[in-house]
Amino acid sequence: MDGVDPYAYMQSVAGRVDALADLRELNRALDDLEYLYEVLDPELQPLADSLMERVRARILALQRG
Repeated sequence: MDGVDPYAYMQSVAGRVDALADLRELNRALDDLEYLYEVLDPELQPLADSLMERVRARILALQRG
């Protein structure tokens, strides 16, 4: 993920998380968010936490069917 703007990536995921239905894509997005979390400004980490929870909830919903 070198050269990726973490803020733009978070915005992109946030805008489409509810529409994603592919578990692999959701898990990849979660992995990427967890990686980017480490480089975020501490004041923005709560936003990333919230987004990661949304992704996790979407994954769980799809797994439950």
